Amino acid sequence: MLDNVRIILIGTSHPGNIGSAARAMKTMGLSNLVLVDPECEVDGKSKALSAGATDVLESHTVFSTLDEAIADCGLVIGASARPRTLDWPMLDPREMGEKAVVEGAKYPVALVFGRENSGLTNEELQKCHFHVFIPANPEYSSLNLAMAVQTLSYEIRMAFLASKVYPVQEEEYPLAEEIEGMFNHLEQTLVDTRFIVPAHPGLVMTKLRRFFNRARPEIKELRMWRGILSSIQKSLPANETKSAEIEGNKSE
Repeated sequence: MLDNVRIILIGTSHPGNIGSAARAMKTMGLSNLVLVDPECEVDGKSKALSAGATDVLESHTVFSTLDEAIADCGLVIGASARPRTLDWPMLDPREMGEKAVVEGAKYPVALVFGRENSGLTNEELQKCHFHVFIPANPEYSSLNLAMAVQTLSYEIRMAFLASKVYPVQEEEYPLAEEIEGMFNHLEQTLVDTRFIVPAHPGLVMTKLRRFFNRARPEIKELRMWRGILSSIQKSLPANETKSAEIEGNKSE
């Protein structure tokens, strides 16, 4: 199950941080390291600070976008320390570990970390089903990237060890790629019905993303929504709808 946990680092700018993160992962039994649009290379400094976790470094994969990195993941959790304008479904580290272990038994799970100086963007956080916040000392919450990876990796390991004693069953959820397909389909339908004006879309899709992430639809429920959207589009007069080619229909 631990092999299904994917630690994703976005826009990392210091090679030593990649090595330290690899060390933090290996001590907790994690090995799946992914870099998204890194601003540095894995080099000698990375290997030195990995303290023997060179196998994790050497097997890392690189993607240019977060969408590519999480396409086959059924659960995506973003690590965030900053308050946001819109509330998002939140987990504490212990809840995150338990959820990652339960769902990681069925499909890849991604734990996403942002840039050293600025963290994850709002757009990247909206790709996540949940956010996780480490409740550090508010008077001195100076956690570096490797410390954050270590803390959350520890919670995953503890939940994994507990799951061997108390196994848990859970429903099957769609992959991130399928979720994005539904959001694309929903947005196009709202444009077709003129609920969204393309020139002035506002925060409609952001709020709907938050709603669906909070609700966390299962696979059957997601497919039902796709069917509802298709039915709405078919019922519209042909001259009022746009192309029926909806990005993401591959997931149907």
